[in-house]
Amino acid sequence: MYEICCIGHITLDKVVTVKSVVHMAGGTSFYFSNAIRNMDVKYSLVTALAEAQMKEVEILRGNGIEVKVFPSTHTVYFENKYSENQDHRTQRVLQKADPFTAEQVTSVDAGIFHLGVLLADDISIDVIKALAAKGKVSLDAQGYLRKVENEEVLAVDWAEKQEGLKYVSILKANDHEMAVLTGCTDVKEGAQKLFDWGVKEVVITLGSQGSVVYDGTTYHIIPAYVPTAVIDATGCGDTYMAGYLYKRAKGATIQEAGEFAASMASINIATSGPFTGTKDEVLAHAAKAEKQIPVI
Repeated sequence: MYEICCIGHITLDKVVTVKSVVHMAGGTSFYFSNAIRNMDVKYSLVTALAEAQMKEVEILRGNGIEVKVFPSTHTVYFENKYSENQDHRTQRVLQKADPFTAEQVTSVDAGIFHLGVLLADDISIDVIKALAAKGKVSLDAQGYLRKVENEEVLAVDWAEKQEGLKYVSILKANDHEMAVLTGCTDVKEGAQKLFDWGVKEVVITLGSQGSVVYDGTTYHIIPAYVPTAVIDATGCGDTYMAGYLYKRAKGATIQEAGEFAASMASINIATSGPFTGTKDEVLAHAAKAEKQIPVI
């Protein structure tokens, strides 16, 4: 039994910023796994990719991460372009991978399953139901809101959201994704609607402004920690969730987990590539960094 298991595709990423063009592995599963690998938690990754990219799995295993791999005809290939404002990006998808199936996850047991959905057909409702019968399901909403047309990624609503969210204990969405899902631009109203649909902990990230976590009773206001530099925002949401779920799995309060997660994301945005730091580094950064308190 693992404390946390992430399920999602490793991707090929081309990251374009005003300062650089970088080719690297990516995807929720990649960033989440690296961010949690030095934490004291029993963790595993379930992924799928083409044989040509298996070297990325071997690198993860070499870093001590337990990985279960399913074969895929292709590996997901993303192009991410960021403007000067790192809160905004445009994407193209040049290849898609095979979706996960309920049969593939029958042998995986964990207290928390974090689903790193990248595209709407990655993980079906049947997979979510199967996992919810065994543990808590944590979901990053972004993938269900991505429709690919002629390689361009368009923002769409998740048609099965009210059915799927009944099985989701923890949902992460940024403020734009929340608005697409709920039709609400007000954070409190949007979080309440998502809670009413079945989510137990609604995590709304607000980019450089911080984040809010709603548990049906309290809107927990999580500060952003001002980074030492703004280099690359790719993977910051995944890093945030790695920190949040790690602390929740260890019994931390929502506020404690959110602040730890925000500190991890702040460290991550100051470099290119995944977070690979330690718990002590995260706590030290939170103790000294300037805070940005969100207003909702």
